[in-house]
Amino acid sequence: MRLFFSIIFFSFFTNLNAQFVQQHGALHVQGTQLMDEHNQPIVLRGMSFGWSCFHPRFYTTGAVNTLVDDWHCTVIRAALGVEPEHGYLQDSATQIKLIRNVVEACISKGVYVIIDWHSHNINLDAANAFFKTMATDYGNYPNVIYELFNEPDYESWDSVKIYENAIITTIRSIDKDNIILAGCPHWDQDIHLVADSPLTNVSNLMYTVHYYAGTHKQFLRDRCDNALKKDIPIFISESAGMEATGDGPINDEEWHRWIDWCEQHKISWVTWSVSDKDETCSVLLPSASSEGGWQMKDLNESGKKVREILRKLQ
Repeated sequence: MRLFFSIIFFSFFTNLNAQFVQQHGALHVQGTQLMDEHNQPIVLRGMSFGWSCFHPRFYTTGAVNTLVDDWHCTVIRAALGVEPEHGYLQDSATQIKLIRNVVEACISKGVYVIIDWHSHNINLDAANAFFKTMATDYGNYPNVIYELFNEPDYESWDSVKIYENAIITTIRSIDKDNIILAGCPHWDQDIHLVADSPLTNVSNLMYTVHYYAGTHKQFLRDRCDNALKKDIPIFISESAGMEATGDGPINDEEWHRWIDWCEQHKISWVTWSVSDKDETCSVLLPSASSEGGWQMKDLNESGKKVREILRKLQ
């Protein structure tokens, strides 16, 4: 009898979670807050896949299904590897196919999906072509969120603004209203530069901040607080509990401070990453199947912890 009720509960939650986009619909930004179609604040919580060019084996429907059904993700980030070997600049057809796998699985599963141009450099022509394709093919789906520039590193904010304005124009010529995420310099740390000189005349725009709790502590939350006071909407599109290298020990205390801060301000957050590289931030071990269905034995420490957090909060 206990097994029967467990199955019924699991089926109920799976069905409920699968209808997440159906329940909340097209998203929009009001002030600093992400809102659903009913004008209610919404917080998206989920996982980012690792670089598509480095970890293509996880870009599958089965992996998406597990992240939704078992991890309770309501948003999933597909990270298009751009410059590295086998990335988009070398093999666009393969990389686009991987991104499509995740986007279409998320649409089918009824969760939101971030299409992330996962680059550290400005590649305007290539990015324009990519986002034109994505907006044309998926812009009619309320599930879709565009991330224009994963982590500008040494580019100036003025240079990034020119690039992002160009990509926004391309997207908005096709898709008038889905959420757009704009990156900022120094690996998405310089949100204070955005606060002093934001992009203008763009609807449904949010700015990304990335944190790794072992490195980025109160100073970055202070920057975010000041940006919020200046009406800058923030979306944490990449984060984790260890050092900024993606390795080193997990700082549980600081990680939970960040999670609590996000929840307090109703800010959406995504954790890095669905991959099996030998580093702390990769949530899976090599034993993990490409098709999902992961057991606890397939998760490393970071994977076990973020899964627990997601299941608790969703």
